[in-house]
Amino acid sequence: MTDQSMVELVGDIGGTNARFALAREGDVRPHAIEVLPCGEFDNLDGAIRAYMERVGVERIKDVCLAVAGPVPSPNDPNAQVRMTNNHWRFGLQAIREQFGLRSFKVINDFTAMALGVPHVPQEHLIHVCGGPGDASRARLVIGPGTGLGVSGLVPLRDGWVPLMTEGGHVDFAPTDEVEIAILQILKARFGRVSVERILCGQGLLNLYQAHAEIQGVAAPLDTPAKITAAAVSDADALARHALRHFCEILGRTAGNAALTLGSVGGVYLCGGILPRFIEFFLESPFQAAFEDKGRMRPLMERTPVHVVTEPYTGLLGAAEALRNPEVS
Repeated sequence: MTDQSMVELVGDIGGTNARFALAREGDVRPHAIEVLPCGEFDNLDGAIRAYMERVGVERIKDVCLAVAGPVPSPNDPNAQVRMTNNHWRFGLQAIREQFGLRSFKVINDFTAMALGVPHVPQEHLIHVCGGPGDASRARLVIGPGTGLGVSGLVPLRDGWVPLMTEGGHVDFAPTDEVEIAILQILKARFGRVSVERILCGQGLLNLYQAHAEIQGVAAPLDTPAKITAAAVSDADALARHALRHFCEILGRTAGNAALTLGSVGGVYLCGGILPRFIEFFLESPFQAAFEDKGRMRPLMERTPVHVVTEPYTGLLGAAEALRNPEVS
């Protein structure tokens, strides 16, 4: 057992896996990182106890968890967290009492992603386009994954305030006849069409199938991974066309959000999808679409855009949230 009797614990809880780590006061870099399959545990408390045993920790004093799903008010004594994509359900007060915690914060997973971005090492940032920007201005954090996450960071004198948004659910706005046809196809399937219906893993499949319908050809690939692999290897023209279009729509969407937020401080593309085809992405129409904002083009050209490849950005953000008074 470690000689630390009381430590800080951070976690990033997804639908499939729970990532846990220890954090030191004054240092957001997580250590003792372990990944536990959610399906092996009945609930959160069992996973925490398994992690503590694995890393030799007897007690924890402060905990911050990033979760994929709605976050209840911390002021509600009966607040319950219901995970979106796994079976875990837990009460905030019950966990506090069970582990004797001094503090227990639960934040949205993309809020954690945003808070983690300022702590990502330079070697885990891939420059896509744009100039130096203005470090004193807001930053946009956006990224396709299971859904389309959108958050932002507003600078304070000594830190950042994260913005909790549902920006992935804004309307898909077509810009040409092909995209109008795509909108009509997806509207017939879903009713309202948010941009997340295209800019996520399942969205890539939706886009691929819509292009097949427009072109009157077969769509044999049935998963986002197969589409991506076929596009990158140039084995399927339809897959390549769909993935390039995916990148273009992401560029326009990120550009719109950057204008809305005024994020001259930078745009950070997070999530697990883009790093899987980074060379393809860098040669895609993303930059042209991002910068194509008419009279605002010079502003967009000055705004730096990076792909974040840090695998534990969410844990960095959870550690930052522990000591950030703007995060309750």
